[in-house]
Amino acid sequence: MSTINRPVRTRFAPSPTGYLHVGGARTALYCWAFARHHKGQFILRVEDTDLERSTPEAVKAILDGMAWLGLNPDEGPFYQMQRMDRYRAVIDDMLAKGLAYRCYCSPAELDAMREQQRAAGLKPRYDGRWRPENVAKKGLVPPEGVKPVIRFKNPTDGAVSWEDGVKGRITISNEELDDLIIARGDGTPTYNFCVVVDDVEMQISHVIRGDDHINNTPRQINIIRALGAQVPEYAHLPMIHGPDGEKLSKRHGAVSVMQYDDHGYLPEALLNYLARLGWSHGDDEIFSMDQFIDWFGLDHCSKSAAQFDFEKLKWLNNHYLRQLSGEQLARRVTIRMKEEGFVEGCGPDLAAVCELLKDRANTLEELAEAASMFYVEATPDPAALAEKLHGTVPDALRDLASRLPEVFDAKQASVITKEVLLAHGLKMPQLAMALRLILLGRTETPSIDQVLVVLGKRRVVQQIERMLV
Repeated sequence: MSTINRPVRTRFAPSPTGYLHVGGARTALYCWAFARHHKGQFILRVEDTDLERSTPEAVKAILDGMAWLGLNPDEGPFYQMQRMDRYRAVIDDMLAKGLAYRCYCSPAELDAMREQQRAAGLKPRYDGRWRPENVAKKGLVPPEGVKPVIRFKNPTDGAVSWEDGVKGRITISNEELDDLIIARGDGTPTYNFCVVVDDVEMQISHVIRGDDHINNTPRQINIIRALGAQVPEYAHLPMIHGPDGEKLSKRHGAVSVMQYDDHGYLPEALLNYLARLGWSHGDDEIFSMDQFIDWFGLDHCSKSAAQFDFEKLKWLNNHYLRQLSGEQLARRVTIRMKEEGFVEGCGPDLAAVCELLKDRANTLEELAEAASMFYVEATPDPAALAEKLHGTVPDALRDLASRLPEVFDAKQASVITKEVLLAHGLKMPQLAMALRLILLGRTETPSIDQVLVVLGKRRVVQQIERMLV
């Protein structure tokens, strides 16, 4: 990027036609971090002019996703549909100044025009026939009953160049650009025009967005210059691809930010992962958002597409899960467990269960599923249990139950267990496997000493007595 010579103001401007996808979330994160790094302002703008596809539900999905990630704007959300009068006023002024003009071409005429150009081996484009100078030359008269579109009078010579914050120098000849429609026949301003007016009037200094917008940029720069405004600096981020190298889509799995919430990912883990997805700071993989803000710069953004790695996201999420206390985790998994019939106050302390299990879970969903075994009656496979209850094992289990004090810790449980093993001539696996089946109905559990502590003497004795009848 060139030297910043004005207050930094970035914007995230999603179209509410679905949900906040991970690509949009990464763009929002980079805009937010860039503004924070430069002590600037981050603006949220909802580009809802597509009336057929924009819905209140989609707006809510975007706002919910931003709130869940903690990407709170300094200004907004602003809605383009609430600024229609302003856009129309700017268009009227451009018409009056000769910066725009009315075009009466019908759709059929435009189709025929493009077909002739293709046949001649030319790039299909509007030929400017209703530009004022051509109207005068050809003596064109506006046809009756046709509602004209409004087109921007794009320069016909020279080129548009900008130093892209990610891609480097980009130059596009004006000969490649036709006269952009800035208002439809019904008077509705178009996307590219509304974006320009908003960026100018909201004093956006840096436009950071996906590189699918590169083709829009020269058109927008020309309109901004025609309006006599300062052109923002642009940075276009490469797309995010799935593990197969194709553009990330639903077929790869969750692509909506709130789906990651549903699947039990933590917002801090997803933020950390998205931050590293196309940007780097040396070999650092795990960092706080404060560190990210301090380190972030567009010069360290990759020029090539990033590849989404779901396994790496799980690894990161496990890291952040382990940083939370049992109490914090219990608050987050309670709702998930209630959906499966969990009743608070019944069974062992959920915070203790979460503390015990957190190292073994990659997501809150996995944690809730694992925790559920502590709140249901164990139903081990009869054949598997019978196989473990051989020799002195049943007597050892009863002995263990009788030796446990009312309150004990894992160290005490370990000492008592070893005494029982010695007294009955058993190895730890012989007793532990039977205990796991009796207490939780499965052979894979955390350390049996810790399981005994979390369940408590009463539950342990009840389960042993019930299974050994």
